[in-house]
This record gives sequence, structure tokens and C-alpha cells, in this order.
Amino acid sequence: MSKSGILRRHHGADTLEEGSFLDLGTMQFEDEAGALAGNRGTVRMAELLRFEDLHNVTKLAYGGDIVIVDYTSIANDQMAVKRMSIDLKNVAKDTGGDVAGIAKNLLALTPAGIRIDRQKIRPSF
Repeated sequence: MSKSGILRRHHGADTLEEGSFLDLGTMQFEDEAGALAGNRGTVRMAELLRFEDLHNVTKLAYGGDIVIVDYTSIANDQMAVKRMSIDLKNVAKDTGGDVAGIAKNLLALTPAGIRIDRQKIRPSF
């Protein structure tokens, strides 16, 4: 009988003894590095405390990350919110991405190739 499978490869047995644990954090797989190398970006959370913080958010978007922007701190300043939305629309246009409001004071900014569906998925009763 040939030894194959995760448990055999790492512990030399078909099963673990009762009460023992398999530490998945220490295990590495042959195809793990290839799967991680193919990722296209990261989902980032950004909080705008003032309009000037928007520059850091746009750098993330140009880098290919999906950015969730919390603009609660400037939500009462209508001029800053208008400037922010214009700038984010321009970034989305430049990168070929998309921008949309997803909650009261949250916006999502996506890179090229990722669109935001504006229809909510509602439960069926």
C-alpha cells in the first residue's frame, strides 16, 4: 500500500490518534505558491478623515486593489463629498474600473475588469 494523501505525507499514518490535532498552519502544498501568485489584488478598507486622505486611496486603486472607502468623517461637508465623488469617478474612468455607493457612508472602488452590480440580492419569501 503506497503512502499518499495529506495525513500520510505529513504524519505517515492514515488517521490521527484520538485527541491529537493536525496543525494546518504548518502544512505546505506543492501548488500553494502558484495559486497565491495568480491573485490580482487585495480588498482594502480606507477611512477618510479629511479630503486630503483621498490621495492614498487613489494610489491603492491604481495599484489594482479593491478599496472600500468609509467617508463618515467628511459626510457632513457636502463640498468635500462632491469633490471626493468626482475624484473617485475619474480614478475609476482612468483605471477602467468602477465606483459605487454600497452603504450610507461607504463607497467601493474597483480596478479594471471588476464591475459593481448595483442591484441588491434580496431574499425570496
